[in-house]
Amino acid sequence: MSRYLFMSLFLLVPFAHATDAPPSDNAHDLAYSLGASLGERLRQEAPDLQLPALIEGLQQAYQNKPLAIKPERMEQILSDHDAALAQAENSGQSEPQTEAALKEERRFMEAEKAKPGVRQLADGILMTELAPGNGPKPDINGRVQVKYVGKLPDGTIFDQSQQPQWFRLDSVIAGWTTALVDMPVGAKWRLVIPSAQAYGAEGAGDLIDPYTPLVFEIELIAVSQ
Repeated sequence: MSRYLFMSLFLLVPFAHATDAPPSDNAHDLAYSLGASLGERLRQEAPDLQLPALIEGLQQAYQNKPLAIKPERMEQILSDHDAALAQAENSGQSEPQTEAALKEERRFMEAEKAKPGVRQLADGILMTELAPGNGPKPDINGRVQVKYVGKLPDGTIFDQSQQPQWFRLDSVIAGWTTALVDMPVGAKWRLVIPSAQAYGAEGAGDLIDPYTPLVFEIELIAVSQ
């Protein structure tokens, strides 16, 4: 039961089961109406509640008697319940959005794969050679010096280097590591990296949405251990 339940519980009393019988006892009817409102709300939010325990807790709290469960324990239980409700609600809302994002990613990757000169590397990464290289290739545990531009599928630039930068290959996204170990110094490649080899279901803050494939133009300038 949400800790916020009682704040708005009695603002609206459901009349779906009300009768037209004349009032007989205002105090009784008020108590009954409040109980019916609580029951209606709880039936929707927590249909498997143990009613004897519910009544016991309600009675003890209402009569200001010592409670059977410590306040800290109740706070944790209610917090966990709120979190479970929020997760269930968010999950139901996000499923269509997730499927739409994955569908759009598949469409984009298929369109990119069909372009002339595109070669597929491991893990579904697409590569187009913009300039050849004839130097050594990086070691998977080594460092690379690169110039790069990173773009979203719509062409928006989300990251780029103003000057050549050094990176360790074990500190970059998986798509970079997979591609760069096959890239000779001096080469410039255009990479289309599936979201699973980039930032996946989490995305990256406000810059990159979940399930977003990324496009990079990378020039490999130097390598070292």
